[in-house]
Amino acid sequence: MFKHTLAAVAAMTLAAGVSAAEGPGSKEIVVGYVSAFTGPVAGPVKELTAGLNLYLDSVNAAGGVHGRKVRVEMADDQFDPKKSAAATRSLIQDKGALAIILTRGTPQVEAMLPVLQESGTPLIAPSTGAGLLHQPVNPLVFNVRSKYQTESERAIAQLAGQGLSKIVVIHVDDTFGRDTLVGYDRGFKAAGIEPLGVFTFDRQTSDVTDAVARTLKLSPQAVVTSGSAKATVNIVKALRAKGSSVPVITLSNNSAKAFIQDLGDVAHGVIVMQVFPDPSKQTSPLAREMQRLAADKPNFPLSHVAMEGFAGAKVLVEGLRRAGKNPTKASLVAALEGMKNYDLGGGLTLSFGQQSHTGLNFAESSIINKKGQFTQ
Repeated sequence: MFKHTLAAVAAMTLAAGVSAAEGPGSKEIVVGYVSAFTGPVAGPVKELTAGLNLYLDSVNAAGGVHGRKVRVEMADDQFDPKKSAAATRSLIQDKGALAIILTRGTPQVEAMLPVLQESGTPLIAPSTGAGLLHQPVNPLVFNVRSKYQTESERAIAQLAGQGLSKIVVIHVDDTFGRDTLVGYDRGFKAAGIEPLGVFTFDRQTSDVTDAVARTLKLSPQAVVTSGSAKATVNIVKALRAKGSSVPVITLSNNSAKAFIQDLGDVAHGVIVMQVFPDPSKQTSPLAREMQRLAADKPNFPLSHVAMEGFAGAKVLVEGLRRAGKNPTKASLVAALEGMKNYDLGGGLTLSFGQQSHTGLNFAESSIINKKGQFTQ
C-alpha cells in the first residue's frame, strides 16, 4: 500500500508544497496535535498533553531547536474518526504543521493516513499500539510505544507463569479488540494452553452484561480484557457485583489516572499492562528526567500516560535536531528513519529503518494498590 522510499516521501512533500513552517525565515516549527481533547478519552489525552508540553516547554526555554521554538497547534477530533482526517488536513494546510504527533485511537489514525500520505507529513508517536501501524511499514508513521500484541502476549505469559490456566478473554468487537486477540493467542500457544472462553462486546454501547454472565459460568482463574476505560470499568464492576474476586488484567490504553478514578472502590487489585516504566520511581532515568522537569509543577500528572507524551516529544525533538536548521517534512522523515539505538533514558532504546518503524518493545504489568496508585 505504501511505497517505502525517501524519494517517494520527498515527492509527496513537493507535490503538496512547502509550508510556511518549513521555510528558512520562519521563527517557529509548527507541529500538529489531533486528538480527543473532549469526549470519552479526554482524561488520558489530558495526561498525554501534559507530558508533551513538559518536554517541549523545557526545550523552548533553552532556545528551541536550532534557535527555533516548537509550537504545537491542537485540533479536537472528539474521538470521532470522521473528524480526525479533516482536523489533520486543516493543521497541515492552514497552520503549516511540519508533523503530527500523539493522535489517540486506532480508527482515528486510520482515518488520517490518506491525508498524511498525500502531503508527505510524518506522524510521530501515535497513542495506539495497533499492529496495522507496524506491518506493513508505513514510511510516514513512527511508532514509539510498544504494540498491543506485545502487551497482550505478555499478559498471558505472566498468568501462565503463575500457574493459572483457566483464563477468559473479553474483548471489544472491533479492530482494536481483534488486534489484541492475536497477542493473546500467541501467549496461549507459547504456554501450551487454550483459553477457557473468548467473549466480545459492542464498541458503541460498551454493554458487557452478556460477556460477564458467560464468563462467570466458567469460573475462571483470571480474566484478560481489551476495551475502553468505560467498558473495562463496567466489566470489573459487574464481576465484583456478582461476588467474583477473579483477577482482571487490562492493557495500557487504560493506564491513566482517570481510569483509576472511574473504577472507584473496585480499583484495588486490577492489573494494568504498561508500556513505559513506573514514572514515580527513581530507578528509571526517563522517570527521573520527567520528575526533575515537573518539580515546580505540583499539578503535573506523574503517570505512565504522561510519560508516553513526554517520550513522544523527545523523539520529535531529536528528529528535528537531526533534520537540520531548516527542516522539511522529507528531511524530518529521513532524520527519524536514521535514528538507530536512540536512548530515551536508561536503556529504553528505539531504532527506525526502512524495514521497521516499531519503536519500543517494553511491556510490564502494574497493579492498582489500596491508595489508588499503579505499583509494580
